[in-house]
Amino acid sequence: MEPIAEPRAPRSVRGSGLFDRVDYRLIETSEDKDRICALRYRGYLHGGLISPSASQRVSDRYDDAPNAWTFGIYVDGELCSSLRLHVLTSEWRMSYTTDVFGDVLHPRLDQGEVFIDPSRFVADPEKAKRFPELPYLTLRLAYLACEHFNADTGLALVRAEHQAFYRRVFLHETLAEPRSAPNLIIKVALMASDFRTLREKVLTRFPIMRSSAFERRMLFERRAERSFFSNAVVTPFERPSIVPNA
Repeated sequence: MEPIAEPRAPRSVRGSGLFDRVDYRLIETSEDKDRICALRYRGYLHGGLISPSASQRVSDRYDDAPNAWTFGIYVDGELCSSLRLHVLTSEWRMSYTTDVFGDVLHPRLDQGEVFIDPSRFVADPEKAKRFPELPYLTLRLAYLACEHFNADTGLALVRAEHQAFYRRVFLHETLAEPRSAPNLIIKVALMASDFRTLREKVLTRFPIMRSSAFERRMLFERRAERSFFSNAVVTPFERPSIVPNA
């Protein structure tokens, strides 16, 4: 939900210049969690989403939900942005978004629909200026999660001025008009897109959204599920090559 700067590169190559310098890290240790909470505070305060607080941290009860994955996005080893993902099913419904838009989502979950729910999107204010591709590379994680968890629909909580970005990139449509949300000064709308129907169109327009099964497995397996990899870092070596469209 941090302000998004639209790069001026062609659609087919947006994010590709930074692609090979990015590492995705699943956040699991208390030290890394604290760094992410501090990053959220800096980013949200700079973006006018929250009021100042003595703790200078932003966290909530959804961070440790069993259906949540929080990632740090690192460029050249520096933490630049973060995203939290929830996988929502009829059995697993806990998320910030379902608390705000439960009347919209619970009936669809009752019917067996699977959602990927990205939230707590934030970028370091200074690094966002240096790397305008960060929104694409950060939100790429939500697209990979849709593939990995065989989701029907990708969601997004979006402030009014950013809705055009989600329409352009992920072909999202507005499901519900802006509402007040806990601990935010602004209101957010609920947007969504049909992943299975629109997948190929998005991948054609934005090739950086492509991924390998190996990359997705490395990203979304918990530490306890890994047998021989020492940490949850996905580097460019594990990703498919991105060849810009002509």
